[in-house]
Amino acid sequence: MHDDKRRGEELRSYAAIGDGRTVALIGGRGQIDWMPIPDLAAAPVFARLLDDDAGGCIELCPTADFTMTRSYVEATNVLTTTFTTATGRASVTDALVTGVAGRLPWAELARRIDGIDGEVEFAWRVLPGTVLGTASPWIEQSTEGAIIRSGEATIAVVGSDHGPREPAPDGPSGPQLSGGFTTSASRRHLLIVVATHDEPLHLPDPANVDRGIDRTIENWRHWSREFSYAGPWAAHVQRSALALKLLIYSPTGAIAAAATTSLPESPRGGKNWDYRFAWVRDLAYTAHALVLFGLREETHAAISWLLRTIRANGPDLHIFYDLDGDAPHGVFEHDVPGWWGIGPVVSGNPAQGQLQLGVYGDLFAICRTYVDAGNVLDVETGRMLAGVADRTCDLWRSRDAGMWELPDQEHYTSSKMGCWQALDDAVHLAEAGQVAGSADRWRVERDRIREWIERNCWSEELGAYVMHPGSGRLDASVLLHAPSGFDRGARMSSTIDAITRALGAGSLVYRYSGAQEEEHTFVACAYWRATALACVGRHDEAIALMDELVKLPNDVGLLAEMIAEGDGAFWGNLPQALSHLALINAALTIRDLTDETETRGH
Repeated sequence: MHDDKRRGEELRSYAAIGDGRTVALIGGRGQIDWMPIPDLAAAPVFARLLDDDAGGCIELCPTADFTMTRSYVEATNVLTTTFTTATGRASVTDALVTGVAGRLPWAELARRIDGIDGEVEFAWRVLPGTVLGTASPWIEQSTEGAIIRSGEATIAVVGSDHGPREPAPDGPSGPQLSGGFTTSASRRHLLIVVATHDEPLHLPDPANVDRGIDRTIENWRHWSREFSYAGPWAAHVQRSALALKLLIYSPTGAIAAAATTSLPESPRGGKNWDYRFAWVRDLAYTAHALVLFGLREETHAAISWLLRTIRANGPDLHIFYDLDGDAPHGVFEHDVPGWWGIGPVVSGNPAQGQLQLGVYGDLFAICRTYVDAGNVLDVETGRMLAGVADRTCDLWRSRDAGMWELPDQEHYTSSKMGCWQALDDAVHLAEAGQVAGSADRWRVERDRIREWIERNCWSEELGAYVMHPGSGRLDASVLLHAPSGFDRGARMSSTIDAITRALGAGSLVYRYSGAQEEEHTFVACAYWRATALACVGRHDEAIALMDELVKLPNDVGLLAEMIAEGDGAFWGNLPQALSHLALINAALTIRDLTDETETRGH
């Protein structure tokens, strides 16, 4: 099998569980190859995903050959895997346990193994990693048993009928804890990994953890009962909403762009980014979805976090912030091999500090969504937004890095459209009495931006909005400005067709002209095309395309950043918020616009 395909299939095999603070990725053999402790943005003690030899992992699977089926417990982010061997069957339920009143103050990974029939011999090991080459793990004996130390992390393994053995001697992979047991019908085993970071460690009673798994299931189901969506592709929308919920960092309300760092966009390497930050762009799309889903608490928490963060790190608007609300700086490259040896492995993201004009439109879209849902902005936010609108008036003529964070500074069309959106929403908020400022100036500049785009960014030859003036290249991010309202007419419809011809790969879409030589198709762009089709009135095409696109997620409904055109392999970080948001918003837009059209028809 070709290496690239094997790599993609491996990445496609991961499921994700989480507790509102961190995320664990579970592979097709029941192995956990990624789990930062205690927070998503922390350096991971378990990171075999990026360092096969010394990254660390938590393994649990039958010792004999097996087949496996898995799914999430309905309406939850708790995973159940059924292993079948020649001698029997057993199920493993995996959860990052949540507490009575929300997340626990420590990380508690619980693996509950139930015999179904016959007997299955299992083996497990907990192998701490080097924290991406920055620590050397060791195991020490305490009065409560073996304790794993790796950097500032303290980890223990407890359980019930899990057959622990003494720590294995150091080998090529380092120190580890391991054990084994044999299941039989109606017999239960528990394997629990608990961890803290630079603080004492609580060792839980396994019986309490067993109850905690059930409580975690009920907590997720309670959240899903609050979730409200009636329409086509409902199962796919709800699963994407649950995936998105994994990326909401509950201590602050921030929304991470992805759960991982440094998973490559290309087999040639180089395009390896850290996405464990909160992008203003992603929050704009999230706020739209959360409002329509009726999820008031997450909506308010995310928007309030962003507005506080912008004020604390102002006056300039950054394109992303860390999950605690600071403006991160710098990129650190780790001396580890990377996923299948494709480096580099990095902490931090070099896009920080770039000028991206589209972020102004994203900020105003968030606030307009919130206000139009029947909420009220505070006085300080209104003042801040007035200042941002004035800043947009002054900046829109500047070259920027564009939505794709490119090194070439240009007058990117989608950036100018984002500035138009910012001022259009600013006028709307001013007319609603939420923002006090120079609304007359914002109207004039808004109309000036539209005239500039129509004069400079349209190509009669291509029948499309181009990537930037004077360019024959196309950019799929322009499609976002069908739903923004910039253009829902003939020009946008023609642009969709031009992008389909030049950037399309079946139902998939590349980000921009030339990306085909550098990377794989960008998942979100495919859903943006379906959304844009609905916005320009091509509802039947939008529905048919969406019917194809909902087949893109893996067997448990997760999406990565990119998908290979040829074999459907996953590339880039995962789960990817933007991919799931694009699916959700495509479904919402197609439903609403189709219903609106049918209503007018009657």
